[in-house]
Amino acid sequence: MLHETPLTIDRKQGRTPDTCIFSLTGPLILRNMFELQSELRSAKPQGLTVIDLTGVPYMDSAGMGLVMNHFVHCQSKGARMIVSGANSRIMELFKITKIDRVLQLAATIDEAEAGV
Repeated sequence: MLHETPLTIDRKQGRTPDTCIFSLTGPLILRNMFELQSELRSAKPQGLTVIDLTGVPYMDSAGMGLVMNHFVHCQSKGARMIVSGANSRIMELFKITKIDRVLQLAATIDEAEAGV
């Protein structure tokens, strides 16, 4: 079942030292978001944070709240955050909630690192 799948997080440096990329695989839901929350909190945003959702088939409101909270945190530190690779289901969630007007979105990590 989709909700039973764990969330895996691959944290890596981007093309520049001040870019941090979080590539996620699995659903981003209340049940499994706390490890990502901890990872995001430990990454001191400097230049650009990319949250890559290419491997995320589903996100609930708790996952969306976590993404938005980190976006606000990055802004408060003078850093940027871009979400890449959101599938059509997640994009629909972003559109319904009008988050697509707030978040910077990119199709790929490469686009995100290029600044979209």
